Amino acid sequence: MSGIQEILLIVIIFLAIFFIPRITARNQDSTGPRALVFKTRLKLSGSNRLAVVISCIWPLLALGFFKPWQGGLLLFLYIGIGPVVAGWCFYWIFAGFRKSG
Repeated sequence: MSGIQEILLIVIIFLAIFFIPRITARNQDSTGPRALVFKTRLKLSGSNRLAVVISCIWPLLALGFFKPWQGGLLLFLYIGIGPVVAGWCFYWIFAGFRKSG
C-alpha cells in the first residue's frame, strides 16, 4: 500500500508546484513585466492533448501491471516509460525538421 501513497504524494507535490504560484499571483498587481509572461499560453492541438494524456496514462497502467516496487522495475522501465520517452523524442526530432524545412 505504500507504493500508492508515494505516487499520490508525488502527484500532490506536482500539483502544488503548478497551482500555488497561480493562486499567489492573483493577489499581486498584474501591471508588471511578469504579467506578460503569464498571458502567453501554450496552445495545444487536439492531437497534442491526446499525446499528453496517453503519456500520463500509459506509465500509470504499466505501474499497476508490472509493480516495480515488487521487482518488476526493468520491465516497467522498458514497457512503461520507454515508449513514452521514445515517442516524445521522435516528436521533438520531427518537429525540428518541420520548422527548418
